[in-house]
Amino acid sequence: MNQNQLTLIVGGGPAGLTAALLAVRSGRATTVLEASAEVGGISRTEVHHGYRYDIGGHRFYTKSEAVSKLWHEVMGDDFLRVKRLSRIFFGGRFYSYPLRIFETLNNLGPAESFAIAASYVRWKISPHPAEETFEHWVTNRFGRRLFRTFFKAYTEKVWGIPCTEIRADWAAQRIKGLSLRSAVTNAIFCRGNVKSLIEAFDYPRLGPGMMWEKFTHAIRAAGGEVHLQRKVTSFRHEKGRITAVDVSNAVGQQETLHPEHIISSIPLRSLVRQLDPPPPPEVVAAAESLKYRDFILVGLVVDQPKLFPDNWIYVHSPAVSVGRIQNFGNWSPAMLPDHATSSSLGMEYFCSVGDPIWNLNSEELIALATREFATLNLAPGARVRHGVVIRQPKAYPVYDADYRRHVETIRTWLAGLENLESIGRNGQHRYNNQDHSMLTGMFAAQNLQQPGALTDLWDINLERSYYEEVTLPKKPVTGAA
Repeated sequence: MNQNQLTLIVGGGPAGLTAALLAVRSGRATTVLEASAEVGGISRTEVHHGYRYDIGGHRFYTKSEAVSKLWHEVMGDDFLRVKRLSRIFFGGRFYSYPLRIFETLNNLGPAESFAIAASYVRWKISPHPAEETFEHWVTNRFGRRLFRTFFKAYTEKVWGIPCTEIRADWAAQRIKGLSLRSAVTNAIFCRGNVKSLIEAFDYPRLGPGMMWEKFTHAIRAAGGEVHLQRKVTSFRHEKGRITAVDVSNAVGQQETLHPEHIISSIPLRSLVRQLDPPPPPEVVAAAESLKYRDFILVGLVVDQPKLFPDNWIYVHSPAVSVGRIQNFGNWSPAMLPDHATSSSLGMEYFCSVGDPIWNLNSEELIALATREFATLNLAPGARVRHGVVIRQPKAYPVYDADYRRHVETIRTWLAGLENLESIGRNGQHRYNNQDHSMLTGMFAAQNLQQPGALTDLWDINLERSYYEEVTLPKKPVTGAA
């Protein structure tokens, strides 16, 4: 292979594999380098004793026709249609989402319900004039009392920082289109058109990793290469171009590639650290200031089937550390080797590397998850057979007070490297879902074919809202078939 004509994809998650598949199908020599032993990134599926674990729960739903077409083409009959059910567990009771007015009144009681309504009216009359933080954004739409009841504890459990330090951008992305008025209206009149929620989604039969394994097969079948356990140690650059990429394999052997184009989906902080020579001090400082939230999934196999009907449950109780519970048999029965007599749960802990929870060993984490599952009393009498611990560093980019300024500093400098594009969730430090990450990969591949009419990848989905609504550049994506 002539390396000077090589398109190098760094990172084998949804964004990188999508870019690679479209690039190789367009006739370009394409190589993917993935640092871990599996493709898919946070969308991979791990297997333990035959039980399959999704790292966080990944629904496949999109309003992008190009993404949907590619998903169904690659998956074929292995794509299942799954009914969505997720609820909030708070104060020992379940709360439907969207809100069901009579259920909520019954759970909260008339006094608390009246207080929430009064708070809502007060904040509609006199809202925060500027919505700078998550707390401002939610309070203006739901009132302060409901914010404190349902949003504050859970959100701070997820992010590990006060709601006053989380930017309103994150709320706008995750719960845009919902308000107390719209939720109550939909509950009373039984309307199913709440903008930010979906009732069903697609899901690979063997978990999301199956999708990215099939992408890998398709890339190789088209003549591309996908190499696992290949970590980039440096991007050497001069005169506005990446001229060499140094790579290390699992046993420490080094090689140097000289690609024509590089598409990176690794975290911005890692990308900046690997640039040789280093960027100016202000760019390095911006990269080091970016924060990430890490994630631990404790998989528990329980000796009862059909524990509860939800795909997942949000745990708002401050009495336990677990933030969310996945019920994998309700995503796909094939996620369990024996769904007739057992259930497989994912107890999800949001933390940061170095936190007390992160520093627990696997035995201690399984014991903690087992105790907390019993404390929540979701399945009285159920016994845990065994467990597994899966750690995911840099799972979520943090939207703190300064992240936008830092990202803009890095983005502006990277724009001077003409043969490098940064894509995906971590590559843009943006809370993308996998379809949005795929779109950045699609347009990156398209840019290789149309160098005279480049699409700015940072404009893709800039103002998106929750559950896969997308904002696209004006040019359509091509080459998805």
